[in-house]
Amino acid sequence: MKFLMMIKHAEAAPGLEHPQGLYEAMGKFVEESVKSGILKDTAGLKRTEHGYRIKSKGGKLTRTDGPFAESKEVVGGYAIVETKTKEEADALAEQFMELHRRHVPNFECECEVRPLEEF
Repeated sequence: MKFLMMIKHAEAAPGLEHPQGLYEAMGKFVEESVKSGILKDTAGLKRTEHGYRIKSKGGKLTRTDGPFAESKEVVGGYAIVETKTKEEADALAEQFMELHRRHVPNFECECEVRPLEEF
């Protein structure tokens, strides 16, 4: 089973500048997850000022360049994982969030986990 995991938070959230300890713990977590074959791809995302949106509405496409002031929360990073069960994916997401809770307790964020459609 493949899952997309997204970490979401306010773009200007307190604690957004993470301490070195979190980066070290994440490096180990990512390395172990890649070696085990569970983690297929992951990356942090740049701030919305570097992005844009293309919207389809009323039969027309419009483009909006970032930053997106109206966004209450943004996707700050993602991971694509492949696990044998949903419970394995749940455990991985909890480990990921625990690293953030332990190293940056004032950083408010959430991890959205969504199964991928497999054809």
